[in-house]
Amino acid sequence: MSIAENLEQIEERIQKACSAAGRKRDEITLMGVTKFLSADKVEEAYTAGIRCFGESRVKEAAEKFGLFKVSHPIQLHMIGGLQRNKAKTAAPLFDCIQSIDREEIIAELEKHSAEREKPLEVLLELHTGEETKSGFAELDAVFKAAQTVADSKFLKVRGLMTMAPFTQDTQLIRASFRQLVKAQKELESRFPPKENWECLSMGMSNDFEIAVEEGSTMIRIGSLLFKEQ
Repeated sequence: MSIAENLEQIEERIQKACSAAGRKRDEITLMGVTKFLSADKVEEAYTAGIRCFGESRVKEAAEKFGLFKVSHPIQLHMIGGLQRNKAKTAAPLFDCIQSIDREEIIAELEKHSAEREKPLEVLLELHTGEETKSGFAELDAVFKAAQTVADSKFLKVRGLMTMAPFTQDTQLIRASFRQLVKAQKELESRFPPKENWECLSMGMSNDFEIAVEEGSTMIRIGSLLFKEQ
């Protein structure tokens, strides 16, 4: 199946999840996760209608999107762990860094974002259940990081990100997503305005319908969108 055909099926499932949750489809951004895929696949996804892309490696993203971004109106997000020595390249390349999981990365990105036309958006990643994944381990650490971003000149917080446990237990998945929603509400009250926390990036190919039902505003879809059969 083509990417366009896969996208059509995914859209049908998103709409059903929205209907079940009483939500509107335009509340949710569908990100195409293109890590390890060719530039041709990026072009095909763009033609199919994808306008938000996610990459996990800075060098790979720069090779695929450096020139592509100049001629295509897209959003490029970093969704993988970011090393300090990659911040200098990442800061001007990405529109948003979703994987902020420690304060030293905030400081490094701030240092390299002064020349941007507009602030670099960031999401704070909260660890909510996936043992092998990164993220702030507790809410107090998220609060501290939020204050650091609020005090910065060249960064802008946009919301939160998490990865649910990879499991068939839907209750565990829902608990993970609900933990992020709870954190969002707390941050809205502690660090206004509310709009700063509007993005909840949660849900991937295996659990995006649950994420939509639980309040996600951005789902990160890779394998489902780019599968060939």
